[in-house]
Amino acid sequence: MKRNPFWLLLGVIFFWGISARAARIVVLYPAASSVLRALGVSEKEVVGATRHDSTWPRAVKVGSHLRPNFELIRALRPDLVIVGSRRAFPEQAARRLDVPVFRYDPRTLSGLLEEILALGRVLHKEDRARDLVSELRERLRRLKPIYPPVTVIYEVSAFPLRVVGSRSIVSDLLRVAGGRNLIQIPKKHVLISPEEVLALSPEVYIYQVGPMNRNPLPPKRRPYFRGLRSRVLRVRELRFARPGLNIFEAAERLNEYFYTLRYHPEALTAQGDSLQ
Repeated sequence: MKRNPFWLLLGVIFFWGISARAARIVVLYPAASSVLRALGVSEKEVVGATRHDSTWPRAVKVGSHLRPNFELIRALRPDLVIVGSRRAFPEQAARRLDVPVFRYDPRTLSGLLEEILALGRVLHKEDRARDLVSELRERLRRLKPIYPPVTVIYEVSAFPLRVVGSRSIVSDLLRVAGGRNLIQIPKKHVLISPEEVLALSPEVYIYQVGPMNRNPLPPKRRPYFRGLRSRVLRVRELRFARPGLNIFEAAERLNEYFYTLRYHPEALTAQGDSLQ
């Protein structure tokens, strides 16, 4: 049967319009934004983001990742919503949106690489995702081996005193960089007493500064840590404790610091250390 050229042309235009139409994405977990950027997602595609996410200045602010505005999100008619852990965004909350949800919650650096590949498949950017993962794996391969690993405790907040447990991606960051988290309790964050920290006597006590630990007093100036013999390292929370692409630079910088401490300690100053 002979096809009508008019209807054939109309069909091509129709299907081209569907494939060319930009996705509408709402990002409720800011840590995923650096991955989206690296995969080539544009500002036009991200129609909504949390108020603390500065990656997408043109996106509508839809509350925080813990308290999103569901009505506003639905009004944006997203094709995809990217959320965090089930604790931060329970399944019943996902059902309220009635749109596809991608759960971004890596607990290890290798898990983060898998998340990148999964996002690449969802966003039809598989080639870029594979290239990005190859680049990041190569960066990890270049890290210097350190033996024995440097023993570490990582402070999440000074009051109450809370540290990183074994289920946090930070614990895996320490391992990859050549350290060993002395807190092996299977939780992301663990409440601990100063006496327990002193008894464990880590080689390095890391404390973060950021939203979860605002303006903390340096550990050795705290009365309860007067007996702390560890080297103290100050880091920025948003660069060291967020599961985005920042974590790979953090691994490189920590690896260099641990390597110097283990093999060239004379190169470190007597003052407190800092990685910004």
